Amino acid sequence: MGDVLQKSGGYTLTARLLHWLTAILVLFQITAGLLIANFEMGPLYGLHKSVGVLILILVIIRLAWRWTHPVPDLPADLPALQRLAARGTHWALYALLVTQSLIGWIGTSAYPAPVPFFGLFEMPQIWWEDRQLSDRLMAAHLWIGIFMAVLLVGHIGAALYHHFVRRDEILLRMLPR
Repeated sequence: MGDVLQKSGGYTLTARLLHWLTAILVLFQITAGLLIANFEMGPLYGLHKSVGVLILILVIIRLAWRWTHPVPDLPADLPALQRLAARGTHWALYALLVTQSLIGWIGTSAYPAPVPFFGLFEMPQIWWEDRQLSDRLMAAHLWIGIFMAVLLVGHIGAALYHHFVRRDEILLRMLPR
């Protein structure tokens, strides 16, 4: 099937790779964020920032890919409320991933602190020094991360529900073939 999308089939190889890479990185970020928020984890900050930049790049690529490659249809017998929840959750996750990355970048710039990209270079400072703003943005960054984690639990739970309860193809179309 390669990258040819069939409306009744699964996602393209590119979509699946982008999905799973983003998923792994987001799970790492949630774990790293919790460690940073609760323990003195200085060396983890730079990696957390680098992965945040990478997620922003991947989400922009994912959105461009999705714009040019429609997603497979949902099952015809799926209730309207579940269709709405599926679409709403996906778009909320995209919006939160972009917002979370930008808030982290702006908040770090306002601190001011560097935003490294895996030791290769530093991202430009995109805000002037304003420690009060930085503190507020980092508090928002924490709460958005918590909300995103809750949405992810719902997203994963829905995929498992489709696989084990409804026994439809929803989960399988995102898995490797």
